[in-house]
Amino acid sequence: MTKNVWIFPGQGSQAVGMGLDLAEVGKDKFAKAEQILGWSILEKSQTDAAELSKTQFTQPSLYVISAILADVLKAKGAKPDAVTGHSLGEYSALYAAGVVDFATGLELVKQRSLLMSEASGGAMTALIGFDRTQLETAIAQTENVILANDNSADQVVISGTEAAVKSIVAQVKTKRAIPLAVSGAFHSPLMAEASAKFATILERTIFNDAEIPVISNVEPNGATTSGQALRALLTQQMTSPVRWREVCLYLAEQGYEQAIEVGTGKVLTGLVKRTAPSLALVNISTLEKAIAF
Repeated sequence: MTKNVWIFPGQGSQAVGMGLDLAEVGKDKFAKAEQILGWSILEKSQTDAAELSKTQFTQPSLYVISAILADVLKAKGAKPDAVTGHSLGEYSALYAAGVVDFATGLELVKQRSLLMSEASGGAMTALIGFDRTQLETAIAQTENVILANDNSADQVVISGTEAAVKSIVAQVKTKRAIPLAVSGAFHSPLMAEASAKFATILERTIFNDAEIPVISNVEPNGATTSGQALRALLTQQMTSPVRWREVCLYLAEQGYEQAIEVGTGKVLTGLVKRTAPSLALVNISTLEKAIAF
């Protein structure tokens, strides 16, 4: 059997029209989601890109779509040897691993997305094509900015105060620097207030031990099935970097042969390809692809 990992996308993978093909197969989950959220994911999916890109809508929508696709795969008898996700995608991974049930996971995502959407006073910029040593040196010498998303050797996101982020962009030569349309400095210490509020929500949430090992963004050099450990890692996630490049390196080192992206878009398969080219890649972004798999 091929040693495979299911990977779940995060914010940035959303697309207008996503999930419409899942309306029938996922009707119970869409109905439950509307009950929890107070709005319809399928209706929101058909609005414009700017509306769908708002954190409070993007995160729950991606979680629900990934959960439905994971259900379809499991119903066909597919089972991963491990699961992982990029930032928000970690919640989809926890659902797939049986750590939280669907409604519990969605309630967490709802609260997380609201807290993150309310954050202010920070900025994030994606950098593509740069000298990593120069970048890391500049960050080390600049206050109030960190490497928030280490996606691949040549693609990262920096996060911090607007002045600090602009300072790094001015200092470091890059092929492209793309300011992100976000409300705050996600995955940085500037999210401490939101993170503290979210920690109290996590504390009163039941986390089961995982049925499938989970690889965390916060500690990417190992997998765990401990529900208690996974809860502790999530309390750090909002203020800690997403170490996706290291997740990919870990997968290659541990002999994983196939990465299956379960959810909207192809962002993660592209990133895995750059860092761990030995892994075969499968993208399950639609019902048709899930059934064919």
